[in-house]
Amino acid sequence: MLKTRILLIFLLFFCNTLLIAQVKISSWNLQNFGKTKTEAEINFMANTLKDFDLVALQEVVAGYGGSRAVAKLADELNRKGAKWKYLVSDPTQSTPYATERYAFLWKSATVKQMEKAWLDQNYVAEIDREPYMMDFSYKGKPFTLVSFHAVPKKKQPETEIKYFKFLPGKYPGKNLIFLGDFNVPQSHTVFNPLKKIGYRPVLQNQKTTMKMECVGEECLASEYDNIFYNSNNLQLLSSGVVLIYKKFPDMKAVRRISDHLPVWAEFEFLDGSQEMQAIVPGK
Repeated sequence: MLKTRILLIFLLFFCNTLLIAQVKISSWNLQNFGKTKTEAEINFMANTLKDFDLVALQEVVAGYGGSRAVAKLADELNRKGAKWKYLVSDPTQSTPYATERYAFLWKSATVKQMEKAWLDQNYVAEIDREPYMMDFSYKGKPFTLVSFHAVPKKKQPETEIKYFKFLPGKYPGKNLIFLGDFNVPQSHTVFNPLKKIGYRPVLQNQKTTMKMECVGEECLASEYDNIFYNSNNLQLLSSGVVLIYKKFPDMKAVRRISDHLPVWAEFEFLDGSQEMQAIVPGK
């Protein structure tokens, strides 16, 4: 009887572990990603991203070359051992010379597209490059990415980001994940309203942009890229940046890829993990 009970407890623990969904997401500003990127550069990008489940890209050029470059990146990812799908946004409704596209790429065996992606129109008059949103699911757990590229620091990106506090109310019931290049650090007070309702940054005190040249051992410049998640719905397992500049002879060479590092986070969806506890013997 004791052995049977121990076996049942072990099996229930194993089953509960299987029910826990973990997804690894990356965000990367690819700096004018378009037809100027070479095949070797796209291959480097694919090798950098291949171990993630889902990727959000910012700063895809608005012309045909941007969509074509994303298609080439997806094709290269398909050669790395997994099948990938992708979507590219329409051009943002932006001021002259600021218009660009966003893109999502995901492993189709593990991440599922739930609805069509859309450029959010709630604050299109107040936000220069409106965020790109899409509903996904991972092992049955739904979530929504909100990919964003803010205006440069000199144009006060906080005047755009302040509208994000309204999006959870605009999309009730959605598990929103904000990610991208915010051009301000996570410590900025503009994020306080989101933090008050449970949103947390995956990175703190982590610079994500690269200098023109390294100064001694310091090659990074600013804390601009991040991922904000709802801590009421998700548990952060791990996070970080990919130090791509370490694979190049100098900063000029790596900046042909981008002036930003990829940022990433792995999340766990815990809801439903206690569903089978009631049948444990003795309960």
